[in-house]
Amino acid sequence: MLMPTAFMLGWLLGLASLHQLAQLPPSPWPWLMLAGCGLLAPALLLRRLPVGGRVALLLALGTLAGLGSGCLRAEQRLQARMGPALEGQELEVQAEVMGLPQAVQGFAGNAGWRLVLGLEALPGQVLPAGVPEQVLALGYPVAGQPPWRACERWRLRLRLQRSPGLANPHGFDQALWMLEQGLQARAQIRPGPQQRLAGATWHCLSHWREAWRERLQARLGHGGASGLLTALSVGDQSAIPAPDWQVCRDAGVAHLVAISGLHITMFAWGVSALATALWRRSEVLCLACPAPRAGAWLGVLAATAYAAFAGWGVPAQRTVWMLLGLVWMQQGAWRWPWPLRLLTAAWVVCLLDPWALCQAGFWLSFGAVALLMSQGDAVPRQGWRARLGALLREQGIVTLGLAPLTLILFQQLSLVGLLSNLLAIPLVSFVITPLALAGGVLPLLWEAGAWLGSHWLSMMGTMANWPMAVLSLPVAPAWAQAAALVGAALLVAPLPRSLRLAGLPLLPGLLWPLVPHPSAGRFELLAADVGQGAAVLVRTERHLLLYDAGPRWGSGADAGQRVLLPLMRALGWLPLDQLMLSHPDLDHVGGAAAVLRQLRPALVRSSLPPGHALLQGLLHTPCERGQRWVWDGVRFEVLHPGPAALVPPRSLAAARPNHRSCVLRITDAQGHSALLTGDVEAPDEVQMLAQGQVLPSEVLLLPHHGSRTSSTQAFLDAVAPRLALAQAGYRNRFGHPHPDVLARYRAAGIPVWQTAGCGAWRWRSGEVWPSCERQRDPRYWQVRDLVAQPAPGEEPDLPDP
Repeated sequence: MLMPTAFMLGWLLGLASLHQLAQLPPSPWPWLMLAGCGLLAPALLLRRLPVGGRVALLLALGTLAGLGSGCLRAEQRLQARMGPALEGQELEVQAEVMGLPQAVQGFAGNAGWRLVLGLEALPGQVLPAGVPEQVLALGYPVAGQPPWRACERWRLRLRLQRSPGLANPHGFDQALWMLEQGLQARAQIRPGPQQRLAGATWHCLSHWREAWRERLQARLGHGGASGLLTALSVGDQSAIPAPDWQVCRDAGVAHLVAISGLHITMFAWGVSALATALWRRSEVLCLACPAPRAGAWLGVLAATAYAAFAGWGVPAQRTVWMLLGLVWMQQGAWRWPWPLRLLTAAWVVCLLDPWALCQAGFWLSFGAVALLMSQGDAVPRQGWRARLGALLREQGIVTLGLAPLTLILFQQLSLVGLLSNLLAIPLVSFVITPLALAGGVLPLLWEAGAWLGSHWLSMMGTMANWPMAVLSLPVAPAWAQAAALVGAALLVAPLPRSLRLAGLPLLPGLLWPLVPHPSAGRFELLAADVGQGAAVLVRTERHLLLYDAGPRWGSGADAGQRVLLPLMRALGWLPLDQLMLSHPDLDHVGGAAAVLRQLRPALVRSSLPPGHALLQGLLHTPCERGQRWVWDGVRFEVLHPGPAALVPPRSLAAARPNHRSCVLRITDAQGHSALLTGDVEAPDEVQMLAQGQVLPSEVLLLPHHGSRTSSTQAFLDAVAPRLALAQAGYRNRFGHPHPDVLARYRAAGIPVWQTAGCGAWRWRSGEVWPSCERQRDPRYWQVRDLVAQPAPGEEPDLPDP
């Protein structure tokens, strides 16, 4: 048993090492690694080689094989990715709609669709070299145009774009997600002549899934319980409204509606248990095939069919291969111990998908199976009380055992998760999901499922609103994470109580991590990567201020919910003492509602007009020149707007909210300072200069994201910054920052960082240079050589959940 264990462990270690690389090794090296495996393998035939040497050799062979094969797969994917030469170009192509179109809402509230498109040349056309084969496209249909439907072929005009994604500490890695999904670029469907070239074929599963979704929504409407049934039956999570998603996350049941690996694992386990119990009732069936064997294979079959109809996404594929491998080994002639069976399944999954190790679903799925298998083979229980007790025990083991892993992966744990899952798993997996599937035959069952689903969502909402329902913790150091995982495994392992209690001292490092703070009299800036918008965190020794809250991308998608809240929780930068909203433009206040709802800051300071929806029921102070306060030896001063900017404007030009932007200057005890400028324009800069404001600052946030309307030469001379930052989205439609403005800064010798290429930008007062998130922890899959050239007319990118 040691020999295959060593080889497979080595393979997984090789893949794990690959995913830590900043760039792939040159092309000869992967082949040399595989050749080295071939040269070293004959040494295994030596009879005098001791067992320890044989194990070490197999471990080395596995590491070389995993690293070499993974490098080749990664190089193949990266070579297929679109390069910068085609970025921004518009091409007419033949596009096949692959998968299920997902409804989205654009920046201006327009209804659109997110599509995965397979690209081919039109008849008689030769596409330029480097055109991607598969892209993630965003389109907004015009009036009278037939909708894009799954499996159809269309003649479309596309604008291609690379997709670096947002880069924030501990944030979602969109570049990795697209690499694993095989998506080589993004595209926007441009206005112009469109032609449907071919309809869907009868054998296309996505076509049947889309028809299913349309029938269900035609009967039940959109959103609410209808969205729940749509997600559970065909895997369209976009049908679930954002508030319901938040309820599911806070209640710890999001895995049930996300068709994740953990959900499919629990679904297969439940079907297997039910099938085994029913099989035992027939003597004929038990003589033909033992009940445990039949139940196991029926569970895998049910999971495979469910995963296929729910979209056959990469997490679902991983889980099916895992379950198939486990059952095959369990039912085969080999009597391998369960850790070796689980290791073999993990090896098979990573052989098919080398990037599985980077996904949370991989670890949660295998973690849940490992916890259940570690308890030994289930003994049939007699009576409903015994079965209920067994169910409670197994659910408690999985919930407690996965709690540290959940905190490590998401920095959040639902404390009501044990109770909510006890209610939700049987109801969702064995009642609502079957009703959602059976409704395709008898639509009346959809109404029963919707009634149960709405009450279930209401119940989860009640539990999620209980005090202390959700525990949020900052990211702990690696040693504390490893210790907590060992401690949780000990607590739920079938060991004597004294040994299990030994796991308790291993948990405090994860539950009470130390969060570093600036020293007294110092401050720290973190400009989050929120795309086209502004959001800057300012932290002193014991206080925290958020300057602007980033943009809103669409219904239920904003920088507050997607970026700022996860970022602040992961870093441990809480509580929020003050939220300053510079002005009411949506790219500055789009995420404010989520921040206000979740964090409840002690004070809101803004230039928002009285009666604004965000100010209802809040302690609000209007921004006004001359306001000052001191936190931990750090001085804060509002330089703009003056009292005149708060009275009703007399002209259309003066009515622009930009002219009321709050300008904040921060100075530490040693005189190091930063100037946050909102969207002030040239007249406002002139006004501040005329009033003799103290402007010199070491760090300057470019006014209006680097627009031509701002950053006058006189203003730059007065501020005289040493460093400057432009918070703007990659290839944004406004062309920020403008090349003329960048040239002005360059001529003054002022280096300008851009969040589009830098990611989150971090600077501590007193330090010489800032740090960029993309350079702090680089990985080989990140998009390189980002050129933030203006691309007028492009729609803002919608981040993926």
